Amino acid sequence: MQSDQVLDITRQAIKLAVMLSAPLLLFGLVVGVLVNVFQAVTQISETTLQVVPKMAAMLLALVLFAPWMTDLMTDFTVQLFESIPHIVR
Repeated sequence: MQSDQVLDITRQAIKLAVMLSAPLLLFGLVVGVLVNVFQAVTQISETTLQVVPKMAAMLLALVLFAPWMTDLMTDFTVQLFESIPHIVR
């Protein structure tokens, strides 16, 4: 296995990790900003008010995007296994 192949596989894996985490992080970010604006307007500084909505939003994102995420992971794994004979040569 040459360094080009290792770098290509690593690049694909990092790209996949970013794509898989993006929906969860974006949902958490949007809800976090909205909660912070709400807290600033009402001057409520409750820690629970920050954490629970973010967790709920991220869980919702996980439920919504789970099929797409599973497809991405499956496609990457199949592609990786199919490339084994070319890599071993």
